[in-house]
Amino acid sequence: MNRRTRITALTAALLITAGAAGSAAASGGDPGSARPGGREAAALTGTAKLYRPAGDDITFSFDAHLAAKDNMDPQAATGTFRFSHYKDGEGGYAVAKVDCLTTGGKVAVVTGVVTETDVDGFRNKRVGISVHDDGKRDRLGYSWITEEVYEELPPCMSAAPFEKVQAGTGDFRVLPWHMDYPAE
Repeated sequence: MNRRTRITALTAALLITAGAAGSAAASGGDPGSARPGGREAAALTGTAKLYRPAGDDITFSFDAHLAAKDNMDPQAATGTFRFSHYKDGEGGYAVAKVDCLTTGGKVAVVTGVVTETDVDGFRNKRVGISVHDDGKRDRLGYSWITEEVYEELPPCMSAAPFEKVQAGTGDFRVLPWHMDYPAE
């Protein structure tokens, strides 16, 4: 399998794992309920497959949270996300530990360092993913759009959500971040 196919396969695999984690979190109740007297600062949960007419199985799953106490520090976010990409029995996956989460309205950007993978190009690298939670028409983007996994991707960075989610698979849930600015 060439490098491009393997990286694409890994992306899909990571997506599948992240989706499973996100689905579990989403089914556990309102992510906002974690904040004492209210809600957590931000969250991204859910799973979806990307639309691919050629039959590729590309899945993303998220379980990312920013606690209320860390409202002004998106790099204190916790959780994991997973993605995978398989076609004709070949491909790969990756799991990343969240190191930053920002949300605004129905859009989220999450980054993390890959802690588990079967694709060498992703091992111990930071990757970024963006999600647009638009009900049945969710979208997703990722930092390796050019198929390069960058040595030093900054936290909280990704490409715009350019990919379409396969109909009937998107259940992303973005909890908007409400920053508490200090009074002047």
